Amino acid sequence: MSQYQRLFLIADRDMRHTPGLQRAAALATASDAALHIASFVEPFATLSLLDKSVQEKTRESYLQEHREWLKDEAELLRSTGIKVTTEAVWTNHALEEILQHAAEIQADLLIKDLQHEPALKRAFITPLDWHLLRESPIPVHLVSSSGNALPRRVVAAVDPSRAEAQESGLNQRIIETANGLAMQCDAELHLLHAYDPTLAYLTNAVAGSVSRGSDLVAEMRSKLQTGFNALADEYGVPSERRHFIIGAPISAIADFARLNQTDVLVMGTVQRQGLDKLIGSTTEHLLYQVPCSILAVKA
Repeated sequence: MSQYQRLFLIADRDMRHTPGLQRAAALATASDAALHIASFVEPFATLSLLDKSVQEKTRESYLQEHREWLKDEAELLRSTGIKVTTEAVWTNHALEEILQHAAEIQADLLIKDLQHEPALKRAFITPLDWHLLRESPIPVHLVSSSGNALPRRVVAAVDPSRAEAQESGLNQRIIETANGLAMQCDAELHLLHAYDPTLAYLTNAVAGSVSRGSDLVAEMRSKLQTGFNALADEYGVPSERRHFIIGAPISAIADFARLNQTDVLVMGTVQRQGLDKLIGSTTEHLLYQVPCSILAVKA
């Protein structure tokens, strides 16, 4: 049975034929899945200053323009055999509407073009992409402008060092999702973990074990690599596609993706609270570092 039955694409707000649309079409073809494309049209800032009747005409004009564009795109996709439905939605609350629509159509995967937001803006306003990573109960696929329409190399980034990822089954979920995508696309599946020895040194220093620091760090690395290989063995990942690399996770994973022609990086997200939620997760920050697309899953 196909990994995907129903794909949900958030259409580009500027009505362009984007990498996200190309990825959605390629996945729909490969999996014989139905594709629903929705355009969520948000009012511009000065709309409320206009007369009520003008507001209504403007709203309908915007929606009609998006409907016509979606109709043209759908006809092109149907000519290739893809089952497509479309809709244009006027909303002041895009996140809530997107999640509601995803639930109503019982989507297996939510696809959206990655929206690059400047750091200054992110300091004051949480990007929609971050909100989707945090709030969506279904996998979220944020598509970059680089890579193949149909993925050729899928990398599952796991973390055997985090107890919560082990206990919740998140690592297994990441690998299963990546493996399913790779099989669907006849792509290579790779397994990746970025080990940061700095944290181990700090832990030893706090514990007063500086004298045996190197030995303890090596012991921790060996333990993590054993856990990493156990995950790889469980899912039959060959040795040449296992990558246990050293470095701070964000920079190390970004460098790996850049040097190894990665099409999709599959990662996990967890529910975050307080300051952690404000700062953002590794997955969220990698959106702006890696050249490839990201597929995020929860346990």
